[in-house]
Amino acid sequence: KGVINIVTGDGAVGEMIVQAQVDKIAFTGSTAVGRRIREATAGRGLGLTLELGGKSPYIVFDDADIDSAVEGLVDAIWFNQGQVCCAGSRLLVQEGMAERFYAKLRARMDGLRIGDPLDKCIDVGAIVDPVQLATITGMVADNPEGTHYRAPCALPAKGAFYPPTLITGLSPASPLMQEEIFGPVLVAMTFRTPAEAVELANNTRYGLAATLWTENINLALDVAPKLAAGVVWVNATNLFDAAAPFGGVRESGFGREGGWAGLSAYTRPRGTPRALRPTLPFDGNGAPEAALDRTAKLYIGGKQARPDGGYSRPVHGPRGALLGHASLANRKDIRNAVEAANAARGWARTTGHNRAQILFYIAENLSARAAEFASRINDLQGGKGGAAEVEACIRRLFTWAAWADKLDGRATGVPLRGVALAMREPVGTIAILCPDEAPLLGLVSTVAPAIALGNRVVAVASDPFPLAATDFYQVLDTSDLPAGVVNILTGSHAELGPVLAAHLDIDAVWSFSSAHLSEIIEKRSAGNLKRTWVNNGLARDWAGPEGEGAAFRDAATEVKTVWIPYGE
Repeated sequence: KGVINIVTGDGAVGEMIVQAQVDKIAFTGSTAVGRRIREATAGRGLGLTLELGGKSPYIVFDDADIDSAVEGLVDAIWFNQGQVCCAGSRLLVQEGMAERFYAKLRARMDGLRIGDPLDKCIDVGAIVDPVQLATITGMVADNPEGTHYRAPCALPAKGAFYPPTLITGLSPASPLMQEEIFGPVLVAMTFRTPAEAVELANNTRYGLAATLWTENINLALDVAPKLAAGVVWVNATNLFDAAAPFGGVRESGFGREGGWAGLSAYTRPRGTPRALRPTLPFDGNGAPEAALDRTAKLYIGGKQARPDGGYSRPVHGPRGALLGHASLANRKDIRNAVEAANAARGWARTTGHNRAQILFYIAENLSARAAEFASRINDLQGGKGGAAEVEACIRRLFTWAAWADKLDGRATGVPLRGVALAMREPVGTIAILCPDEAPLLGLVSTVAPAIALGNRVVAVASDPFPLAATDFYQVLDTSDLPAGVVNILTGSHAELGPVLAAHLDIDAVWSFSSAHLSEIIEKRSAGNLKRTWVNNGLARDWAGPEGEGAAFRDAATEVKTVWIPYGE
């Protein structure tokens, strides 16, 4: 008894569940409610899976089987009256055959029957609630652009019914193309080339599902990885199975249900977590150790850059000696770093072998200067652990270089004549607040897995000991790393962390900094529902197995499921 407990109720009951002493929450619903749940659970260390709204594209190329594509579209948008998160509500048709496709679609709409959904002869039932019916009616009435076609079917006199509607000739920026209607309204526009189709499909803040119709398997497998969606159906729609992960990206949520990716979200690492002890900078007013006073700059877009504010702070050793000055980055430096990272999107398209060779090269160049970095770490922290930390950094780089071309997806067994590919793709631009206690190893252990798996990084170096990271710039400069793939800032985590978490062009934030930042970052991330990975005030052994492994691989990748039926 007690293993499964079912409670019914409205939103008030849901809010009580969110506030209850639970360890994991999985929610399916609107993006607005998903944001509230993200904010309400911030800093509590809960596992969270959000499967939220969508504006899924339904792309039809000119070589598609038109009749099959029309039937698939009827299922995609008018299944459950379009009140489905993954409904194919944005139709993108190749220009040369658009009018022919629209004509067949209108003819099919003319035959749809509306009425009691419990009647098996009915195609389209009632809207779930009169409030939602008013929302749908208002959205369509407030946006009269385009050509509106309503199925000429009789609506029942009683009930919340809305006719199946097709709206063509819209612009990409139209509210009807951008906002989730959550009803039986299909909006459409045309494209000319596959590249334009991808651009239009990704022109949304959502990213739950997408559908492709083409008889060219090469075209399908070229376009599918380029779509910002958690699930892509090829020549089919609304295919689901417990073995195939399902979930979204962007404001369609994060996490997966189904498959190994879904199961892993309900597990946690073994062992007893340890509380993170604060690491504070040393005070001092001693003379500079070096004859020449140096101010370390920021590393943005493959070159060193002065901070926008022009400020820096002194960095002292354990005996009070002045070791140098570190720049203090601000929100404008974050803007520049994020722009540089997003300009380096081509890094995700490089082969894993190429990324591995660059990581090996970074390790080789770090090894050549091992004594210098070890001395710097000893000066920053005291003691004699610098050599061991540098050696651990080199091993860590070799580890992730080895993983760069070996992280495989899987072909899941599904009950149809076809295959569902669970592909591992990079998250995008990841902001990382590096751990304070390991000035170089913490930087390498977090940045290396991210870039090995195709991401770009905006890293904030150790708050009390930033100079080890600034010395690392020259290693990156001499290791063939493309500009913008790694960007390193120095400054206060407390000031930079919230700005990074709220930035709308960042796809994920990792924080291994102080405990109080975990809650702030998770709450601020609700703006665009970016993924977060925070320490919640728990320590990690960066020199041991905790400093690498499956947790880093999972955090640095998204699972995209591509369904590919085959056969004549």
